[in-house]
Amino acid sequence: MSLSTLNHAAAAAAAGPGKSFSPPAPSVRLPRRWPLAPAAVSAAAVEADPAADRVSALSQVAGVLGSQWGDEGKGKLVDVLAPRFDIVARCQGGANAGHTIYNSEGKKFALHLVPSGILHEGTLCVVGNGVVIHVPGFFDEIDGLESNGVNCNGRILVSDRAHLLFDLHQAVDGLREAELANSFIGTTKRGIGPCYSSKVTRNGLRVCDLRHMDTFGDKLDVLFEDAASRFEGFKYSKSMLKEEVERYKRFAERLEPFIADTVHVLNESIQQKKKILVEGGQATMLDIDFGTYPFVTSSSPSAGGICAGLGIAPRCLGDLIGVVKAYTTRVGSGPFPTELFGEEGDLLRNSGMEFGTTTGRPRRCGWLDIVALKYCCQINGFSSLNLTKLDVLSGLPEIKLAVSYNQPDGQKLQSFPGDLDTLEQVQVSFGMLLFFSLSFHGLSVEQ
Repeated sequence: MSLSTLNHAAAAAAAGPGKSFSPPAPSVRLPRRWPLAPAAVSAAAVEADPAADRVSALSQVAGVLGSQWGDEGKGKLVDVLAPRFDIVARCQGGANAGHTIYNSEGKKFALHLVPSGILHEGTLCVVGNGVVIHVPGFFDEIDGLESNGVNCNGRILVSDRAHLLFDLHQAVDGLREAELANSFIGTTKRGIGPCYSSKVTRNGLRVCDLRHMDTFGDKLDVLFEDAASRFEGFKYSKSMLKEEVERYKRFAERLEPFIADTVHVLNESIQQKKKILVEGGQATMLDIDFGTYPFVTSSSPSAGGICAGLGIAPRCLGDLIGVVKAYTTRVGSGPFPTELFGEEGDLLRNSGMEFGTTTGRPRRCGWLDIVALKYCCQINGFSSLNLTKLDVLSGLPEIKLAVSYNQPDGQKLQSFPGDLDTLEQVQVSFGMLLFFSLSFHGLSVEQ
């Protein structure tokens, strides 16, 4: 199904329920799981499953990005594709990203910092310079993986340029949300925004600072003092600083085997013709520049964040896969033009098990928004779309699609607006697709 077919579908839907539309058979159906070994695909396998050839043909450096407000199923797709790549890399965000995947025995893993390729032996996982890393949470995640039989030894690299996220950032995150009162952002309170703020104001600490514990305390003291001066509710004493420094001395020793110059590693890997899959966290509609600001994340989960977050050149990027759910969800505050309330919203939420991997919060649910999706496609230049959770819509007598936004005076908007006042006043024009049943899983929609 091409992007032009999606547009045609939207046009047919906009014409009203009296107009019929029969979607063509999908050109690619991705299997739920590939074999663990990243061996070459045999001719017999390709003949049996044409998707194998499509996956093997993905570019040397490919990316999986969210094309809505997150929670589209990126982790599952990365898990499916990972055996065909040598490296899976995270380029931005932190433990606010929650990717749920299952191993071949059906055991559930909720990953936050470790890339979703970790379940596949032979795949190297890289946490890039654009990620903010909470070291205690990172080790908790590794301990959980290893206790369930997943070997992490020598399989994860953490950029020496990645910024450290401290417990104080999490405390500040909560204080900041409380300060905003009714205008709160609805963050995960994992300290992501405050840590990126420290990075931008140039008083943050990086992973490489753990190698210089003689100056680590002085640098950390600056962060503590800054938080104490800004927030009355943040209590700080020198004993807290001493305790935190001693704690991070122990972390530094354990983290050292994971630390690497990942910019060098990735660029050397590209020269050696190794294949790299980039795993995005969050999604384009939460991008700090292109999302529904200020109700966004603090990094760039769109295509531009890949180069800045990993230190690889734009010319190295090839296929970019946008993951889109057959309906729309978002968590936290902010405008949501197609949101459903009451029983309709509850039906999607319960059928799709729409509860946050990171926070457990119920997600807000609504119809698929073609206006927002087209905007995300323009920004990222996706080579394909991966449509997920279509089966959640099974049994519904009709499925609505947002096909256009109109101003109160009836004038049609040409694109997704940046002005939240405008967005909150738009009148959404819906079309409808009529289906008897839906039972697809993970369709790949090619451009």
